[in-house]
Amino acid sequence: MTARVEDRGDRLIVWNGNAEKRGALTPALYDAIAEAMRLAEEPRFRAVILTSEGRFFCAGGDLNVLIERRKLTEEVRRERVDALHDLVRSIRACPVPVLAAVEGGAAGAGLSLALACDMIVACEDAQFTAAYVKAGLVPDAGLTASLARLLPRPLAMEMCLLGRPVMAMRFAELGAVNRICPNGRALDEAVMLADTLAAGPRDAQAMIRALVGQAYETDEAAQLDAERNAMARAAGGDEAAEGIAAFLEKRKPRF
Repeated sequence: MTARVEDRGDRLIVWNGNAEKRGALTPALYDAIAEAMRLAEEPRFRAVILTSEGRFFCAGGDLNVLIERRKLTEEVRRERVDALHDLVRSIRACPVPVLAAVEGGAAGAGLSLALACDMIVACEDAQFTAAYVKAGLVPDAGLTASLARLLPRPLAMEMCLLGRPVMAMRFAELGAVNRICPNGRALDEAVMLADTLAAGPRDAQAMIRALVGQAYETDEAAQLDAERNAMARAAGGDEAAEGIAAFLEKRKPRF
């Protein structure tokens, strides 16, 4: 199988299994990610983890497939790119946090998918590469937007114009990676993050994800209104009642 979804009770793991091509994108991976985002609507799920069965998270688009696309009209090529963009939109809209567990590295659209996630765990030798320019292509799947939010402009330009990889430690220093771990341990570290999330308030986490996500796109006045509305809703909910009671009673909350 080139991709599958594993149900671990309170979390979903999307496995990219195209190891012989360094996890290059496949229709099966598209389907697996879409399936996981749909399943995550169920209240029992608290996180989704994207990872790979091979030694590389995702190498992006399969160049053999992209060569064949030269035969298509530009309109059809736009439709194929939109299918990838729909995956990014679904990750952003997921009701629970989405984590990327990166072994080896992420390149091209693989980097786009990793950066679409809420948090990234990477092994110490992982490399992040916007490799499009080396094939005469341009970034897609929201990569330029993600890089512009996360990195200084000169580094974003260097990555995109020269295709030079950035090591995981450098990405972590810039705040683009949450945790660095020994090689082979990325999924284990992501699972521990998921454990922490699972102990928290699901509804509040969903509202926080939405607020942080839209904060990049809106002005301060609109964001203040959004925070007001979210806080008014949260303050009247059962999660706040339990969380406040636990704080006052000096105990751990039971969400």
